[in-house]
Amino acid sequence: MSHYKAYPEYKESGVKWIGSVPEHWDLKPLKIIVSHNDDALPDYTNPEDLIRYVDISSVSYHEGISKIEEMPFGDAPSRARRKAKSGDVILSTVRTYLKAVASVGDEFEGCIFSTGFAVLRPRPVKIEPRFLKWLVLNDLFIQAVEAHSEGLSYPAINPPTLVSLKTVIPGLDEQSKIANILETETIRIDTLIRKKNRFLELIKEKILALVMNEQIQGSGEFDRLKRMTDVVSRPATIVDGDEYVALGLYNRGRGLFHKPATLGKDMGDSSFFYVEEGDLILSGQFAWEGAVTMATEKETGCVVSHRYPVIRGKSIATEYLLALFMTNFGDFLLNESSRGAAGRNRPLNINLLLNEKIRIPAPEVQSEVKRLMYLKAQADIKVKKSIALLKERRSAFITAAVTGQIDLRGESA
Repeated sequence: MSHYKAYPEYKESGVKWIGSVPEHWDLKPLKIIVSHNDDALPDYTNPEDLIRYVDISSVSYHEGISKIEEMPFGDAPSRARRKAKSGDVILSTVRTYLKAVASVGDEFEGCIFSTGFAVLRPRPVKIEPRFLKWLVLNDLFIQAVEAHSEGLSYPAINPPTLVSLKTVIPGLDEQSKIANILETETIRIDTLIRKKNRFLELIKEKILALVMNEQIQGSGEFDRLKRMTDVVSRPATIVDGDEYVALGLYNRGRGLFHKPATLGKDMGDSSFFYVEEGDLILSGQFAWEGAVTMATEKETGCVVSHRYPVIRGKSIATEYLLALFMTNFGDFLLNESSRGAAGRNRPLNINLLLNEKIRIPAPEVQSEVKRLMYLKAQADIKVKKSIALLKERRSAFITAAVTGQIDLRGESA
């Protein structure tokens, strides 16, 4: 953003989170330029009427509205009440640290939103709807919402307090100009992010295709997993008061998380096992959802509880095993080893899993999978870092534009 110029003259806004603003911009409470929570479903709505419901968990700052659930009104949660139309902005007033804020586009017109949202509607001739979208999405405003929230474990802001927050706005023509430029620039950045994510997906697709082709059309014989693997057991002696780093697995294959902790008396009988780089760790609870991953160098010396089976390849590359569990066939194996007769999810039975048969892959296939898995791991680090920087740039540009830190009047959209 270094090539953008500041406005010629500024004035103090008197609002801590805003600071100095362009001389000709106005300072107003949000309620002067928007109304809030104008429409709601009445209690007498027909229980059989289908609604498209959006909960707080389906909205995020970077992704917007990501999921809609269609259901009869009679089956919907009691909080399914808020109505919104295209041009409105929804902002979560509960657990505000989640940054569940999004603009309502044409595709979400008529959706029903949780009462945990405040629905902000632009007042005609007061604010350009597209500018409102960017105004509410700017980091400084979101931080102000968090700062005015009450409660520690469940911070929330009531709607009257929310719309009393002050903000700054330029004239309508300038709002339109800023909105146009922001739309162009954010689309450009979002396109770059999609391309980078697609690169990672292509590597993964190549790996999975290679493994599945080998399992379906390979010439190797079938054998049980237990003949190809070792179950790893490195007992860790941890006593009360010892500090340690425990590992857990996110479900849906999102990798490992680290949880530094100190062993307390209530955990004195727990069994822990040391982990080393190259171990394949499975979640005893969520393996059926793809919660399987391989430990890296930074996990060496960490521990897992007895609820996390750990294995390594013996006559098969561990990387190949991980790739196998990422395929549909791997999903089947994990499900078969985690489900009861009634189809209800239950903890992974590692003995059942290791008793399953797979085709022994050719050495050259294993080597290629290892190479691609290494490439994917390196690309994950570089691409995710690059995406994080792009998202930071996007957020910084939005904030600078709608708070008047940069002058976009002479820029072309």
